[in-house]
Amino acid sequence: MQNDNPLIVQSDRTLLLDVHASLAKECANDLIPFAELERSPEHLHTYRLTPLSLWNAASAGFSADDAVEVLQKYSRYDIPQNVTVWIHETAGRFGKLRLVSGPKITVPLHSDVPAGNSRTVTEENLYLITDSPLVYKEISVNQAAKKYLIETNEGPSEYSFLLRLTDRGTVKQELLKAGWPVKDEVQLTDGEPLDIALRNTTVSGAPLQIRNYQKGAAEALVGNRGPGTGFGTIVLPCGAGKTIVGMQIMAMLKTSTLIITTNISAVHQWMSELIDKTNLNTDQIAEYTGEEKTIKQVTVATYQILTWRPEKDGPYPHFSLFRERPWGLIIYDEVHMLPAPVFRVAAELQAVRRVGLTATLVREDGCEGYVFSLVGPKRYDVPWKELEHSGWIATAECIEIRLDLAEKIEIEYAVANARMKHRIASENPVKEQVTREIINRYPEDKILVIGQYLDQLDTIAKMLNAPIITGKTPVDDRDKIYNDFRSGKIHVLVVSKVANFAIDLPDASLAIQISGTFGSRQEEAQRLGRILRPKERMSRFFTLITRNTVEEDFGSNRQKFLAEQGYVYRIIRYNTENDLDELTKPLESSC
Repeated sequence: MQNDNPLIVQSDRTLLLDVHASLAKECANDLIPFAELERSPEHLHTYRLTPLSLWNAASAGFSADDAVEVLQKYSRYDIPQNVTVWIHETAGRFGKLRLVSGPKITVPLHSDVPAGNSRTVTEENLYLITDSPLVYKEISVNQAAKKYLIETNEGPSEYSFLLRLTDRGTVKQELLKAGWPVKDEVQLTDGEPLDIALRNTTVSGAPLQIRNYQKGAAEALVGNRGPGTGFGTIVLPCGAGKTIVGMQIMAMLKTSTLIITTNISAVHQWMSELIDKTNLNTDQIAEYTGEEKTIKQVTVATYQILTWRPEKDGPYPHFSLFRERPWGLIIYDEVHMLPAPVFRVAAELQAVRRVGLTATLVREDGCEGYVFSLVGPKRYDVPWKELEHSGWIATAECIEIRLDLAEKIEIEYAVANARMKHRIASENPVKEQVTREIINRYPEDKILVIGQYLDQLDTIAKMLNAPIITGKTPVDDRDKIYNDFRSGKIHVLVVSKVANFAIDLPDASLAIQISGTFGSRQEEAQRLGRILRPKERMSRFFTLITRNTVEEDFGSNRQKFLAEQGYVYRIIRYNTENDLDELTKPLESSC
């Protein structure tokens, strides 16, 4: 027993970190590669070891022995034996199954063509191999995977399966569900060459500085000082410059690139950044959206256009974009939002270099494993608070204001069903008064008012005499309003959830969240991210919650992700007597 050590390893594979111990910071950094942070309140942070966290680590070259060594170095008590055994067994599963190149096979184009008249086609195939007869037997009886696999004794291993190249991603996906992550060693194809480089200075003449962690993230994927695989996911906080990382990867690979992002405004931002910070010109960059459909060496598209189809059960006509050019790189921006239909096409595009960019791998549908198997394992991750302490993102104070339900709707709330209870609590008219008071107290800040329900947002926008952006706002109007906000012509902007993702509003310093999606942690992270661009003033993130309603429960779940990142919510109980006087008090605690 070493009483000074900061870590307690428990037999249920949870790790408790005493943040007041002398080696706590070093321990937290060393846990990043292989443990998931679940909670980070003031004194004890809770981590958990999961199969996916260990497989992400193994894919980046971090072994089971490395993980156990970290635990032994920092553990206050002896590590339970079952934990070390589980780590070795679980991490050891990565690499037991490998995908390697296989033969080209000529097969009939149509099985019903009469003999002697058949046309044929040459298909590329792969081998799924293992050195373990037990693993081979388990896979051979897996009902989900076996329909894609053919047992063969002609492969590079005694225990080999043959599969079609187009089933590469699907097989990895199905085997991950069965607890067998596949190590993909098949060579990636080279796309169309493109001479792309980052500028030394931007178009405006400002020096372009690539931060060390941005270089490290790009190198972790592509490989420079170490072996990069060419595919994977990079996790960086909002405001940390994920777009720069994407452009750095493009400059390293120098190949034709397809970028997919969340909305048209984000498309335009990517295009502007490429012109501003690379040697590309407008003739080399195209937009593929509902507004314009052009394809060039670098094409920026939206998930919405790719998942549109004229009939509910019909094909997706714009999936052809993936095959229009010999892409050498696909960038999935905000990869945690990847829609299910795009997962299907991503399963087919396993020969293309690809990167997912995100602030959080949290998915409310639990499909983090799909990102792992189809886009790629996590290659790089930096804690939010680490970048805050380094000055790369803003210092932020999170404040929850709890207020009573307006008396006139108490009965309406009491008799409503669960879904309507959430809406009634979210649209509590008391929030309008509180929003006005907050804005009046911070006249020097550039403020975002963010919500879910359009009627509520319209009412608040009229009350504040502020512009509003929703999904129905025309693209040109939307871009003009964003530019006015950036330039300082307006200092209050009301936005719906369209502003959750990939919108660059660098001077925003205060956000008021008046309503949100049912308990979405990823939404909470993205909304805070709108105000995390580095700036001299502290950023403030207000959340308005109606007390003693279902909104309290949903609010607590939304805050979970930020708590994991070390942010503390200061809670203020609002009533007409205190009039938000507590807002003038300094923040008492932070992690």
